[in-house]
Amino acid sequence: MSSETLDRLTADLTTAMKARDTDRTSILRQVIGAVRAEEKAGPAVKELSEDDVLKVLAREVKKRRESAQIYTDAGATERADVETREAVAVESYLPAQLSDDELATLVQDVIASVGATSIRDMGGVMKEATARVGTAADGKKLSALVRSALAG
Repeated sequence: MSSETLDRLTADLTTAMKARDTDRTSILRQVIGAVRAEEKAGPAVKELSEDDVLKVLAREVKKRRESAQIYTDAGATERADVETREAVAVESYLPAQLSDDELATLVQDVIASVGATSIRDMGGVMKEATARVGTAADGKKLSALVRSALAG
């Protein structure tokens, strides 16, 4: 079983190489390399599911966003722009992010289904919410919403 996203990345890499688009070729090679490295991580080579591939892509986006922020803080705006462009390119392969309203509704549903009443229940709520959301929301944003919903 092959991942649709990985197949799309590979096809887009071929297209970018034929078009001599060096920037896109570079970022696609990096991302495909990250997916391949994840397949080889651990004691045995494993084939990644679609969800696993999307998690790797989300991690790559997060890395680039963090790097862009570091470069911006250091005054290296040119390098920050490159990191941001790369993050946007990788993000285009991820499912659409949930809106703030959709995420808040999901958090309330999870709290109700888990029966959480206080901040001590945050671990259970986060586990269930993360399972439902997958890569469609930022973990920090999700955590902040759960914390505020359970605190208030």
